[in-house]
Amino acid sequence: MVRVNSYYQTLRAGYLFPEIQRRIKAFAAQHPEADLIRLGIGDVTEPLPAACTDAMATAVEAMGTRTGFHGYGPEQGYHWLRQAIAQHDYQQRGCAIEADEIFISDGSKCDTSNILDILGDDNRIAVTDPVYPVYVDSNVMAGHTGPANDQGCYGGLQYLPLTADNDFRAPLPATPADLIYLCFPNNPTGAVATRAELQRWVDYARSHDALILFDAAYEAFIQDSELPHSIFEVEEARDCAIEFRSFSKKAGFTGTRCAFTVIPKTLSGHTRNGDAVSLWQLWSRRQSTKFNGVSYVVQRGAEAVYSAAGQAQVARLVTFYMDNAAIIRQQLQRLGLAVYGGQHAPYVWVKTPASMNSWQFFDQLLHQAHVVGTPGAGFGAAGEGYLRLSAFNSRGQVEAAMTRLARCKLQ
Repeated sequence: MVRVNSYYQTLRAGYLFPEIQRRIKAFAAQHPEADLIRLGIGDVTEPLPAACTDAMATAVEAMGTRTGFHGYGPEQGYHWLRQAIAQHDYQQRGCAIEADEIFISDGSKCDTSNILDILGDDNRIAVTDPVYPVYVDSNVMAGHTGPANDQGCYGGLQYLPLTADNDFRAPLPATPADLIYLCFPNNPTGAVATRAELQRWVDYARSHDALILFDAAYEAFIQDSELPHSIFEVEEARDCAIEFRSFSKKAGFTGTRCAFTVIPKTLSGHTRNGDAVSLWQLWSRRQSTKFNGVSYVVQRGAEAVYSAAGQAQVARLVTFYMDNAAIIRQQLQRLGLAVYGGQHAPYVWVKTPASMNSWQFFDQLLHQAHVVGTPGAGFGAAGEGYLRLSAFNSRGQVEAAMTRLARCKLQ
């Protein structure tokens, strides 16, 4: 008899995005003429930067020659890409990160899940609420939690609320935590962390011998030069943090797949006997066993992000999406809604009208405006009463969506 991983059975059946698709499908079946505008899932719409496509085209041509062909590459990534990342993303910002502490991968979503391969099953885990669902669901799949309650909160996890009352800045854990998931700029609320706030988390982690899993996938969208882009801008973070980043949103690589994880060599975990073990060595071993690396062609495209032309083109992409976010923010504010985010992140977090919950507001936008958002309740109990709108779409679609919303009775 084949046994399955029974922990999958404890996942909530109505996972956020499948439930959204179910409702969209039902609506489309009843209204086949409706022209839906999707501002829900955060997929990009604009073409890849020309510097990246040119670099990939050159790499493809080289692959057709005997001298330029590349087979299996290093599982950790080619040194020239890791060096470019270390120099431009870290060392230029004063972070003491070296090229061999960077591991190239096919997505930060994958890495934030796969990192559990090297971590024990008895860690005390803290997550923000609302939260990017992958952090929670990957721990459920690994058997690190108990079942979910009626609010969708899983036993064994400590939830740290992000609310308007605390300016979407999570409180420190009330009880000790070993693993702490943080995401800034935050998905879904769009909140950012100051240097002082990151210092507060690093101080907590060091004093409690905890590990911060820091998702910085949206750091390129930060508009204030005084705000940190990396947790490693706090020097002591080398001893208590792993950082995840992606080329998906800032450079449009959602369909091309390239990201990276930073694990300092000074970072340690412990065995059940209390012996210190290098997390860098464990992750390197994991990648060498379970991952064949990102393709040579894609890595050449990612390297081009750091060229002068690539930097200028990526900056234009970021500006384009942030202008979309500003259009969404301004229109929703004109409609009298409470709006958060959208200033340093491509997500706008909007409070639902007083009489509606998240799914009711989702349904209203779908049925009255033919606009698709993401219900806040799907990100956690503290997300109830909010809805996330994404700035990742064409300018015409964003403007059309806002025109439609203006015709709805949203209060």
